[in-house]
Formats: sequence, structure tokens, C-alpha cells
Amino acid sequence: MASALVDRDLSMTVAVGLNAGTRRRGTDTDGRNAIMPVDRPGHVFSLRTSAQAQAAFGHAARADTLAPGLGHRPSACLRIHPAPGFTPLPPTEALQPRCACRQRKRGRRARARPLVLLTMLLAGLGSGAGAAPPGLEDCRLRGVEHPAWCGKVQRPLSADAPQGAHIELHYAVLPALSRQRKPDPVFFFAGGPGQSAIDLAGTVAQLLARFSNRRDLVLIDQRGTGRSAPLVCEGDDDPTRPLRDGLDEARVQRALTRCRRALEALPYGDLRRFTTVEAARDAEAVRVALGAERVNLVGVSYGTRVALEYLRQTPRAVRRIVLDGVAPPDMALPLAFARDAQAAFDALLVRCETDAACARRHPGLRVQWTQLLAALPRELNLVHPVTGRQEQLTLTRENLAGLVRAPLYAPVLASGLPLAIDEATQGRWEALVGLALALGAGRSGHIAQGQHFSVICSEDMPQVPAGEPAQGDFASLADRYREACRDWPRAVLPAAFHRVGLSTVPVLLLSGAADPVTPPRHAQRVAAALGPRARHVVIAAAGHGQLALPCVRELVHRFVDAEDEVGALEVRDGCPRERPWPPVFVAPGGAEEDD
Repeated sequence: MASALVDRDLSMTVAVGLNAGTRRRGTDTDGRNAIMPVDRPGHVFSLRTSAQAQAAFGHAARADTLAPGLGHRPSACLRIHPAPGFTPLPPTEALQPRCACRQRKRGRRARARPLVLLTMLLAGLGSGAGAAPPGLEDCRLRGVEHPAWCGKVQRPLSADAPQGAHIELHYAVLPALSRQRKPDPVFFFAGGPGQSAIDLAGTVAQLLARFSNRRDLVLIDQRGTGRSAPLVCEGDDDPTRPLRDGLDEARVQRALTRCRRALEALPYGDLRRFTTVEAARDAEAVRVALGAERVNLVGVSYGTRVALEYLRQTPRAVRRIVLDGVAPPDMALPLAFARDAQAAFDALLVRCETDAACARRHPGLRVQWTQLLAALPRELNLVHPVTGRQEQLTLTRENLAGLVRAPLYAPVLASGLPLAIDEATQGRWEALVGLALALGAGRSGHIAQGQHFSVICSEDMPQVPAGEPAQGDFASLADRYREACRDWPRAVLPAAFHRVGLSTVPVLLLSGAADPVTPPRHAQRVAAALGPRARHVVIAAAGHGQLALPCVRELVHRFVDAEDEVGALEVRDGCPRERPWPPVFVAPGGAEEDD
């Protein structure tokens, strides 16, 4: 992990893997495509052997996705290359991947080429994007097939001093492909806090592909992120930096102090001016620049807070809102982190105890966890999962909690925790470290820590009572934020910021039943405050980030596309009420026959 202090938002790219020895984007350890079905319930993974992973899970797998299936259209599939001696998990009817990929004869492909080229030509001629309108310029974004439009607006650093220092706020428009586009674009707000929306363009373009036919998609690099006055600390989320730099609490805090001082020396270094309140004002400036009368908002994780604040400030400019993984303004994140992570981990232990296969393979999982905690701190020699270098470090209870919390974001990663904990009790820690580092690979996983702490220290820490300790195995998460925020500048927020009022427009709230950071309890409270125009959908067997699921993407499109409010609120979600959990991970060669 780049920093044990940074919230691992699953709006970022997830490299799905356990102890992957080599991280080359989109390939496995020997350059071949990693394999897995990416869009079906159950997430059956067939994983190939990695030399560095032999001592742990004996495999490596990757998928450049936000969550299982995220970034891939329904029925997409990746190819599988099993390693010698590896027996894939036996498929079941419920978990059988259904891919649209088909093997076709070379001659058939050759005959189809002229038709494909003609179709592409006609599609290009029929595209309504055209040249960039005034104020924007043509640009290309990573992972986006069609040209985009890029723009920027000058924004005062402080709304209280409009004649003072200014920053450039950058945004990108993925223009609708139809000439008859709808007048209300979709604004996408990324998570973190601290993530660049423009860096997510490729993923967003695929996730919200249905919208791109008739509606523009607008991505705003929130101030402090991406290209908009970035507040980036040296080495942010560098997957190759030594493990001890992210696990040694004293090192982390010293690095944050150095970073804060360096950021404060920037021309825009007033860290009190990078809050959600300012972000919502900036988004309104983009709406005005684009000339849109009303907009639809899609926020993921922390981005849901930006969407709620935009609704509070400018309700008449909003048509529909989608909130995926709700992080309300009254969340008090440090305490919520500890409580919600504990609940998700306890639920994992219960699932293992009540699942026949998991209970048979890991009958003493709860006891093993207690033993691990009791044995810390201790000196360890670890192989870095990315660089392959041997490292010596001291592992603490706080470190262990951080390592376990990260995989809980995605049930498919969490399915490897029982084996990883079992391995750790036997002195083999690489599997657990590899699981934790699986969150945050790639450019889209980058978190600007300066912006991250500017938000949380101003908006969440003041809500944490000074003498109220966090409880449970993950309590140290709150302590770390207390220390980091002790000297971080804090903004003065409007009195109404922390209150969610009645909504005048339809709002769709999405929650994963197993989410360790924005579980359903937060969305339930927000839905009640928003009133009768709010609808809350809880997705079974899901973690953090629901737009990964095809049924959710269809629901979101129909909700936004409905002609009237009644139709939007009556849209049926189509997601199964019961979805299978990913089966407990079994290391290659360790599979047992079911009774």
C-alpha cells in the first residue's frame, strides 16, 4: 500500500491478484494474458503459477478493472492460460462463466473484414461528436476509443477572495456519439478523496457506455487532483517503493509532514481551499461553461459526497443523481473506517465458519487471527511482491489490520484471506502482502494524498470527539488519521454542510452488502434524509463499487434515461436478490474433492 493512511477507494483500478510477482499492465508474469471471467456472479478465477508466488498462493492473476467485471462490457471474457500442474476450480452451473468470445475460422474472419470496415466508416460518418465547440479543444484520453474535448476554467483559490490567487480547473468531455444528443450531460465524480476523474476516462467510458450514445460524459479533475492544482506527495502510490515506507508508522507520519510543508510552499498551497464545498462550486463553474441547463450526477465513493454537496448548493441545476457507495458528509470517516472494517471482517469469518468448503480447509480461522494479533510486533523478512527484493521490517498490529482491510473491498480478493491468514500463521506473509497491494496498481489507482488529507482533516476529523476511542481490531485506523490531521490546516465549513436535506430530484443510492468502507448503513441514513425521491438498492455479495455489475449499469442507465421522475423511481433493478459469494480460494495443488 502506498500509505496505510490512505483510503483504498475501489473506484481505482484493481489488479486482481494474490502475491503477483511481476506487475506488467494487462499481462501475467510471463507476458501472457491473465485469465478470468469478469462479468458473471461468482467470479470463478483460474490462476497461473508465478515463481515468486509458489511459497504463498502459487499463482498470479490480473485484471485492470475497478472491481470484478468493472471496465468490461457484459459478456466480455479474458483468456485463460493454466500453468503446468494446475487444476482449475471445478465450475458449477451457478458459477460457469458465460463469455461472448467465440473461436472463428480464419476464412470467416477474412470474409467479415470488408463489412466491419464499412460499418466503422458509416459509424464515423454518423457520429455527432464533430469538432470541439468554442472553449474546448480536441484531445485524446487514455483508454477512450473516440476523440474527447478538453477544457479548463479559471477558478479563484478562495471564494472569499475572488481577486486573489487563481487555479486552472481541468475537465474533459466524452461527447455523445449521436447527432441528436440530450441536453443534460452526465457529470462523473471520482472517489478517494484524491483521485483524478480524467485518469479514469477509459474505465468510465466503458462503464457508462450506454450514456455515450445520447449524452455527453463530463469528467472533472477536482481541485487538488490530476491536472487541477495537484496536491501530490513524493512517491504517492509508487508500487515499487520499499514496504517499510508504507508500514512503518513513524516513517509515514514524517513523510506526510514533509509533504504538507512542500505543498504549503506552492503558489496555491493554502490547503484549506481544497474541500468538497469548493469542489462543488468548481463543478457548477464547469456546468456554466458548458452551457448545460441541468446535469445528471454520478458519484462513486467519496464522489457521492461531492454530488450531495452539489445538490445542496445548486438544486435547480440537477436532474438525476446516482450515488454508488455512499460517503455522506456526516460520516466521521476515521471512526467509520474502524467500525465498518471490523463489521466486514467479522462477516468474512462467519461466512467461512458456515461455508462447508471454507470451514473444512480453515477450521481454526478465527483462532489463527487472534494468534497473529497476539504475536505482533515482530521482525519479518519479506519478498516485495512487485520488485522481488528481500526486505526486513517490523510488522505491527496496525500494519496487519491495514493489510487485511484492503482485500475486503472486493469479495473476490477477500476469498483469498482465509488462506493468506493461514499462511501467515506459518510464517509465510507474502500472500497477505500481495493481496493488500493488489489494490492500487496503475495510473488510475493514484491518490493525491495532499487533497485526501485536506478533505478528511477539514470535514471528518472535527466530528470525531477528542476522547472517543475507536473499538476493535481496526481501531488504529482512526488513530493514524488523528495524528496526521493534528497539524494539517482546516477549513471553516458552512453550517449546513454536514446536513443532508430533502431532495427535489430522484436519487438512486447503491450499496454492496459486504462493503468495508461505505456499507448500506450510511446509504440508509442518507436515503431517509433525502426523502421520498430517494431509492436505495443493496446488492448481495458485493463489496465497494457496484457499477462493476452489468445489472447495476443497466439500472443506472434506465434510471437516468427515464422521461419523468415517476418512471425513474419505478425502474426495476434486475439484480438477483441472492448472489453466490466467490468460493474460498484454494492454492494450486491444494484442491480437495467435495463430498
